[in-house]
Amino acid sequence: MNRVTRRACLGAMTALPIAAVAARAQAPAQTMGTIRRIDPELDSILDAGTPIEVLASGFRWAEGPVWVRDGGFLLFSDVPANIAYRWKQGEGAKPFLSPSGLGGPIPAGVREAGSNGMAIDARGRLVMADSGTRAIARVDLATRKKTILADRFQGKRFNSCNDVVIARSGAIYFTDPPYGLEEGDQSPLKELAFNGVYRLGTDGKVALLDDSLSRPNGIGLSPDQKTLYVSMSDEKRPHILAYSLSADGLPQGPSRIFRDMSAELAQKLPGLPDGLEVGASGHLFASGPGGIHILAPDGRQLGVIAPGKAAANCAFGEDGRTLFITASDSIARVRLKISGW
Repeated sequence: MNRVTRRACLGAMTALPIAAVAARAQAPAQTMGTIRRIDPELDSILDAGTPIEVLASGFRWAEGPVWVRDGGFLLFSDVPANIAYRWKQGEGAKPFLSPSGLGGPIPAGVREAGSNGMAIDARGRLVMADSGTRAIARVDLATRKKTILADRFQGKRFNSCNDVVIARSGAIYFTDPPYGLEEGDQSPLKELAFNGVYRLGTDGKVALLDDSLSRPNGIGLSPDQKTLYVSMSDEKRPHILAYSLSADGLPQGPSRIFRDMSAELAQKLPGLPDGLEVGASGHLFASGPGGIHILAPDGRQLGVIAPGKAAANCAFGEDGRTLFITASDSIARVRLKISGW
């Protein structure tokens, strides 16, 4: 995927002015796609007849959703537009951070200048994978002031940080593929020879967990904090990997394949393994070919939320029983029977 960008693989997007996005966000409720039941166990999590409700559309590439409990709203990124949006019931989606990532003139060679994956820390602050700034950053939601937490490993700049998850310890796990650079691995801006998975400790030190992955992307933690999940947006290895973590939060050995999505990719379904969310029950809600795959803690596929277009990521919100989905140019939600928290 060096010469063909992930966006081309995941679906074509059409840029719309911010005003048009805001207008469409206020449109009457619509639905999209279907939910496919594969295993009866899905019935305890989700009703296959539940509608997939479209909340807003018209974005270039929606990503990184996160629910802000203190305020009751959703934040998400439009990565190539360099805008983070705020969606709230009754208000629609409105720009919240612009720019969300790299400020000032965008230098040649940077393809995705905005924020990507986002999370909320224990103190209610926004933590983001800032693709354009090539850093992990923290934003005070009240003042919108940004603080760079890490932008280098061994003195070399990250590629284009993609997704984050925060452990209960406060450590931040993140992925760093080259998607934000126009020429990917061949970009003259790329300083690291690999695409890494990292852990940023509370002491500010960055530890490299894996440098062997071609396209590390989505990332998540099991409820007991003993397993780290990483998705691979690689057409040759469309896998979700699992790493067993020791008490210090570092991998105890090599990763294992938790879920192989080669069969779905062979069907030419839209999308690749991308963002993921892990529920309190241990179930994974993972984007992949066809939509959001609902996976049991042992990796079995229970069902697929299929919006009919490439799904990038998802997040629990509202009362914990809503799954928000970023699907190509749209934001959608589905009601669950269980809480993700």
